Amino acid sequence: MDQERKLGTIFYNPGGPGGSGRIAPALTPELHERFDIVGFDPRGVGDSTGLSCFTEPGDGFHEVGSFPVTPEQERVTVEDTARGVEQCARNAGPLLQHTSTANVARDLDLLRQAVGEDRLDYYGISYGSHLGTVYANLFPERVGSVAIDAVLDPIEWTTGYRPEEAFDPFSFRLGSYGGAQQALRTFLDACAADERCAFREPGTDLLGKYDALLDRLLAQPVTITQPDGSPLEITYQAATTSTLGALYGASTSPRLAEFLQQLHELSLPGAAAAPAPVVSVPPAPQGWAGALRTEQGLSVMCNDSSNPGNPWVWSDYARRADEVGRGFGSYWTYLSLGCANWPGGSDADRYTGPWDRETSAPVLVIGNRQGDPATPYDDARKVSELLSDARLLTLDSFGHGARGESACIDGALNAYFADGALPAEGTICQPDRGPFDPVP
Repeated sequence: MDQERKLGTIFYNPGGPGGSGRIAPALTPELHERFDIVGFDPRGVGDSTGLSCFTEPGDGFHEVGSFPVTPEQERVTVEDTARGVEQCARNAGPLLQHTSTANVARDLDLLRQAVGEDRLDYYGISYGSHLGTVYANLFPERVGSVAIDAVLDPIEWTTGYRPEEAFDPFSFRLGSYGGAQQALRTFLDACAADERCAFREPGTDLLGKYDALLDRLLAQPVTITQPDGSPLEITYQAATTSTLGALYGASTSPRLAEFLQQLHELSLPGAAAAPAPVVSVPPAPQGWAGALRTEQGLSVMCNDSSNPGNPWVWSDYARRADEVGRGFGSYWTYLSLGCANWPGGSDADRYTGPWDRETSAPVLVIGNRQGDPATPYDDARKVSELLSDARLLTLDSFGHGARGESACIDGALNAYFADGALPAEGTICQPDRGPFDPVP
């Protein structure tokens, strides 16, 4: 960075919760040149006296992506999660009840003071959007340029809009499964229109093809050969989780299409005798799901949110969510299972509103309108109306987060942080490339 031309400091949070944010990206080349961009590990995470529940190797919550689909799997999941929570109560110490986003926002305000800034400049994505929203309402007079991307609805995250919603699992309230289903439909529509898509099949309803594949995997998993030569069993859950992870970025579309097509061919009747092709499995979901089922992520969620106290009701919510986004509903709903019996319940210092306090500068809210698999676009729209004097900036694509996907988005971020300039109301940016265009 050119220190002589320095404009200030931008604090950064990558989401999670529970993800380390200590190493911040450049954000954009222009911002990298004009600002110190500062990451940090929130309290309880990473190098900030990380919360620790487990003392023996192999202890922990059930494996990421292993949401239950049978009554026996449900029993094992509930019992394993209860054991993990009991170990947290026994081993984690007093930090366990003090990792709410409000407390992280208070820590962030101390960091702002420490670097000598009068107001906070901040970019947060995914769960980092919630931290930005909480900060803007706890410290409205100290808001400089605060940009939130891939946005969580703070009311759904904490309490729900109606009193009875406080008894829904918060990860059901958020409706991430609906955003995931929208992103899947957008991917499949792009696939049907592009000859470069391996899953394309002219004259075939691709959503029907995808659902039929899930039906076969539910009845009988398939084994693939990974690029390193090792075998890997792909279950219904693994296929769902890999699809979800690939939908986090439109640029992963070619890889997702090849993965689904190879699973389609391997799972067809009579395919078992054929040699298994080498398959590259798409990445696991990142963002606010990336670090979950760890105690550090779970502690933030449970300290922030209202949830039912009976873990056995999660299956009913998962089934309801699956009616909107098959598989995605169970994945997202079960992420909060540990909150049913979280020691001490939620953090007494958590922030639950109001969410419309008048800020010293407008917040920039960014969302992907063709489907965000973790934070539905409707949340960005609602938060832009909820926050005082905020401005909504839209990317006409699918995926989780807009920064780096469009010169229009990045240009708007440059203008906002450097000059405080907001994009025109109703601005919709186009992505730099289509889902099946090669990445430079």
